[in-house]
Amino acid sequence: MAIFLVWLAVAQAIYVAYFRLRRSGFHPPVHRRRAVHAGGLGRLIIVGTGVGFLFAALVLTISVVSFPLLLDRDVGAAGALLTSVRAVAASPVASGAVGLIVAGLLLVGSLPCFLGLTVVMPVLGHSTWHLYRRVKWSPIRPRKRLSSPERTNYRSAADFPSALFTPRE
Repeated sequence: MAIFLVWLAVAQAIYVAYFRLRRSGFHPPVHRRRAVHAGGLGRLIIVGTGVGFLFAALVLTISVVSFPLLLDRDVGAAGALLTSVRAVAASPVASGAVGLIVAGLLLVGSLPCFLGLTVVMPVLGHSTWHLYRRVKWSPIRPRKRLSSPERTNYRSAADFPSALFTPRE
């Protein structure tokens, strides 16, 4: 949420900066023709898209491995975030491809009045889990619990549906 709010503030600052550069002060375009003829609209689109891409890359970098890792292992948020950053740094091309696939599927799922997201979101969740399982990273030290006994019969989050119906040993 913090990254989203910062992105909104930066987008507003870019918009105001491009239209406040007029001699007569800040006049936001009220019509498309005025916006096109206001000058600098192409630069606004290019800069806005570039900054949005940087924010999207940041979010992908810190979340591609961290969310499944938090579900699967007993690690803290900082450890999961750093692991995600290390995994993306180890294979930036593959991570970029994953980001493009996710963006493309979300776009395609949004086209039919957002109804396609009912199919796309579970597919993305499942594929994200498989991607997480294939990522190679250095071992993570689990958080130390102060006053809880050691866990026995550990179950992975990947076993969720079947774990509901199988007895613990």
